[in-house]
Amino acid sequence: MAKILRHLRQAQGLTQAQLANALHVHQTAVSQWECGRTFPDRETIVKLAAFYSVSADIILGI
Repeated sequence: MAKILRHLRQAQGLTQAQLANALHVHQTAVSQWECGRTFPDRETIVKLAAFYSVSADIILGI
């Protein structure tokens, strides 16, 4: 999941801070997800999928 999240963000040309602002989370949370230290909760996965216009399965790496 971490690589997918980083790839999607970078493909959009966004910084971690910009993504964090769009999702109303702290930039540290985005960093932690992209390093694989923590994972977004279910609600945030849905927000990420909507933000990137992909299915939640893509976010989850399925």
